[in-house]
Amino acid sequence: MATLNPLSWVTWLAENEDKLRPPVNNYCLYQGNDFILMAVGGPNERNDYHVNETEVRLQWHQPSETNEQEWFYQVQGDMLLRVIENDTFRDIPIKEGEMFLLPGNTPHNPVRYKDTIGLVMERQRPAESRDRLRWYCTKGNHCSPTIIREEVFHCADLGSQLKPIIERWQQDEESRRCGECGCIADPK
Repeated sequence: MATLNPLSWVTWLAENEDKLRPPVNNYCLYQGNDFILMAVGGPNERNDYHVNETEVRLQWHQPSETNEQEWFYQVQGDMLLRVIENDTFRDIPIKEGEMFLLPGNTPHNPVRYKDTIGLVMERQRPAESRDRLRWYCTKGNHCSPTIIREEVFHCADLGSQLKPIIERWQQDEESRRCGECGCIADPK
């Protein structure tokens, strides 16, 4: 069994800060058989909601619980995690030094501010799992979150796969039109 050497976080940041740039600002630090650890910087330029559907229910869990969560640790500065919970938009501030465990299958949009850095840990995706990027209408007077567009894909490399999907959204105004109210969503 191979062992890894310790990583100097300060040295790594000094040498790799350029990897934490928009639109995803994400760099994979470790990818093992069970989990992925990513460094994420700010500011980001995204208005999509990510849904990680790798949830697996275990028989000793309650029916509403999952074992596929995302773990956020805010190393430097504060961030805001926008989620959709019980069919309602909710903002969760995560301050420097705080951790947060997001339940699996929760639509979420991490808002990262300038000069902020965080760590995110996720489970590896099984081959049959699908991730989703969703964009919701925030301009119309909707009773509940209304999806404008959704992209479904198997996620093998978050850092490289999200960028072209986000860029297509930003460049195609017609794909940002809400089917219910006709409003056009902002590209970022």
